[in-house]
Amino acid sequence: MASGNGLASLGVEGATAAAQALSLPAEAYGNDPQLEVMWAMKAYNHAEIYFNLLSSVDPSNLKLTTVDDRIYTSFKESFSDLNIKNLDPDMLKTAEAKEKWRPFCNQFDGVVEDFNYGTLLRLDCVKDYTEENTIFATRIQFFAIEIARNREGFNTPVFQAKKQPS
Repeated sequence: MASGNGLASLGVEGATAAAQALSLPAEAYGNDPQLEVMWAMKAYNHAEIYFNLLSSVDPSNLKLTTVDDRIYTSFKESFSDLNIKNLDPDMLKTAEAKEKWRPFCNQFDGVVEDFNYGTLLRLDCVKDYTEENTIFATRIQFFAIEIARNREGFNTPVFQAKKQPS
C-alpha cells in the first residue's frame, strides 16, 4: 500500500481536533465535507495498518478481535456461500444484500466496538488496497470477511509475497 501523509499531515493539533470531531454523534453534523475527509483518512489509515500487518505476520496467526471465534461462526452460518476470495460488491451493497447483512451486523452491537463504522475492504484478497479493489463496508463486515480470509488461507499469498526476496 502506498504510504501517504495520512493523519500525520494534520499535525498534533489537527489530529486531536479530528479525533474529537469523530467522537461526536452524527446528528451534530450535516453533510460536512471536512468530516467526510476525516472519516476517509481514518479508514485509509486503518487499511494501511492492516495491509502492513498482513504483509508482516502469517495471517493464520492473526487475532483481530476478542470475539473472532463468535464472528467467524456466525459469519459462516449466515454467509456460507459468499466468495470471500473475490468479493462481488453487489453481495454487500444491493438492497437485498443489506437486508441479509443487517441482522448479522446488529448482533455485534455492544460486542464489537464501533461495529458499524465505515472501513475499507479489499475485493480481491490477494491484491493491495487500490481504488479498483476497494469497497466501503462496516467494521463488522470487514472483521467477518478478514477473519474468514485469514483462517481459510486466502490472505496467505499477501504475506508470502512480502517474505520473498525481490
